Amino acid sequence: MSEFAGLAQARGDTEHAVAWHAHAAKLQAAVEAEGWDESWYRRAYFDDGTPLGSASNTECRIDSLAQSWGVISGAADPERARLAMNSVREYLIQYGDDLVLLFTPPFDKTPLDPGYIKGYLPGVRENGGQYTHAAVWCVIAYAMLGDGDQAAELLHMLNPINRSANRTGVYAYKVEPYVIAADIYAVPPHARRGGWTWYTGAAGWFYRAGLEWMLGLNIRAGKMHFNPCIPSEWRSYTLRFRHEETCYEIIVNNPNGVSKGVVSIELDGVPQSGGSIPLLHDGKTHQVLVAMG
Repeated sequence: MSEFAGLAQARGDTEHAVAWHAHAAKLQAAVEAEGWDESWYRRAYFDDGTPLGSASNTECRIDSLAQSWGVISGAADPERARLAMNSVREYLIQYGDDLVLLFTPPFDKTPLDPGYIKGYLPGVRENGGQYTHAAVWCVIAYAMLGDGDQAAELLHMLNPINRSANRTGVYAYKVEPYVIAADIYAVPPHARRGGWTWYTGAAGWFYRAGLEWMLGLNIRAGKMHFNPCIPSEWRSYTLRFRHEETCYEIIVNNPNGVSKGVVSIELDGVPQSGGSIPLLHDGKTHQVLVAMG
């Protein structure tokens, strides 16, 4: 809504811009007043007013979507956003099985009706399994909070090739290790088994999470922007990017072992400002040096 307000303002439609900004502010205030559940954000409310995704629930006590999108949208209170993502780490990341759950516990015996997801067995697909779209959004949220170590660890967990690193993993996963699975089951006897493959938009989100939020390469408004969030142990990495017929060989140095923060950018040895460089159309190869600190 805030972005549409900006579009309206650019077109001279001040009336809608003012109204949408005001309504967005009211929505944000309402969410903070009614959606916070002490350690995370609630997902929704049932028709009778019962909360969903609350510590008061016996099933679906915490849902990852409300936490990650609180961060991605920029609407969540900063301190609450960090606390919410800490709760994701505590309750939804299963390190033994390398899963990032959509919510927990799964729906099973509750008389409340959350919709069609309750039709799945507990721990399968949207009913408390790993729903990979949502898992990747968690990666993006951690990166936006500057937690490069956690973002990289989750990307490693979500990389399907790691599911077949040994024979045990192959027999548990059962699906192709070279495409992202839309979901992975979370409850025995099917824990770690891959669900639907090939069709999921999570593959595109996985690529964007790694390239744009972790490696920090973003293209917008005719410029190449850099805002990486990487593991603190990385001291450097390289990228090669082609824009039409022009190539960029990019080196990112991290001598002080930070996760976030760009201090300088050079294009062919010339210092640049604003955390970006222009996209050229000369068909040449250019050298880009990015320093973090």
